[in-house]
Amino acid sequence: MENSIRPTAKSKRIDLLDVYRGFALLGIFVVNIVIMNSTFLNQDEFAKQWTSGIDQFAERVLQLFFYTKFFPIFSLLFGLGISMQALKLKAKIKLSFSFFGRRMFFLFLIGVGHILFLWSGDVVHLYALLGLFVTLLLSRSNKIILFLSGFFLLFPFYDEVLFYLFGKMNFDPGSFLSGFDGAEVNRVINKGSYLEGLKLRALEYMANLPMLLGFLAPLALSMFLLGLYLGKNRIYDSLESYIRKIRTPMLILAVVTNIYRILFLFVLPDYGIYSNDLLRPYFIKAMVLSDVFMGLFYLWIIGWLWYNTKLKFLLKPLRHAGRMALTNYLMQSVIGLLLFSSVGFSLYETMSPSQTLSVATAVFAFQVLYSKLWLSYFKYGPMEWLWRSLTYKKALPITRSSKKEIPEAKEGAL
Repeated sequence: MENSIRPTAKSKRIDLLDVYRGFALLGIFVVNIVIMNSTFLNQDEFAKQWTSGIDQFAERVLQLFFYTKFFPIFSLLFGLGISMQALKLKAKIKLSFSFFGRRMFFLFLIGVGHILFLWSGDVVHLYALLGLFVTLLLSRSNKIILFLSGFFLLFPFYDEVLFYLFGKMNFDPGSFLSGFDGAEVNRVINKGSYLEGLKLRALEYMANLPMLLGFLAPLALSMFLLGLYLGKNRIYDSLESYIRKIRTPMLILAVVTNIYRILFLFVLPDYGIYSNDLLRPYFIKAMVLSDVFMGLFYLWIIGWLWYNTKLKFLLKPLRHAGRMALTNYLMQSVIGLLLFSSVGFSLYETMSPSQTLSVATAVFAFQVLYSKLWLSYFKYGPMEWLWRSLTYKKALPITRSSKKEIPEAKEGAL
């Protein structure tokens, strides 16, 4: 059965999904560049020096509109992409778990390479592991998929579970960076050799496992499952009517979550209840939920503008970057390595919030233009082509016979 699997034939792309992917890429880099500029180990102290009006404004923009809002979007779109491909293969009686296993295996290797050679904050390897798990749920009922999505999103005790498991295994993630302080990290990144940087990235990854397993993985899995549900129910075939149907609940969610976000950031810290050891984790969990719902609102408002206003022309360029999501995601880390480390300009811990925001926006604008030019000559981005060719076990054609050729449907797109 697996040997009969071939790349899908050309089909009309759903431009709005590519716009969503491009928008997610922008938000991901705006957040990631802040961490590239100053790692978690020294971030709080580093941030205290930026007191100018423009930097305070930039920090508020990041807090209100970016942090924790784009990772859920990125994850949902990946789950949707997996389900769309699986459903196409299932309809042709060509659905093969070994095919998906191979596809996720090579994506995992790309993610591991990303961690070691470029940046420790990779999520691609996580997507590969979770993507393989999610394909097993494809045949489950909508109720089960939605229940699991809600459970993984709402479960409040991940930290406690991880603390217990790590204790049982006598595993201390914090020990991996025990020999580093902010000054030493700064030295390695700004002045150290590339090999020293590679070692630091590996240690950072291990030290950040609690965040990866206790926060990012459950959130990604929840959004994967929501994407799987949307794909199974072919929401993408009737996006315009679906967006119109959910207008009222999405507007209500936006109002409620923004009220809580403002209270959490600017009001609650002035009250003792905010520091209560029992209540604070729930305040933080509610903030995470608010950010997730705000991310979903972003998707809704973009869709509404796309179908109901003349602003579509402003959104359309995003689709070029979205069609090369994996390539552009990895390119952002290459640019980050060149900007901040000793292999490039050694700008680590020199940029202010307003500067990182400006640089991320400029880089993404470049990626939009580059992607448009690339796709006028090639069918896929370079990393998309590599991943696809490895999956199908042969080098697929990449050049276009005509510049006006319609791009092929993206399979399991990031």
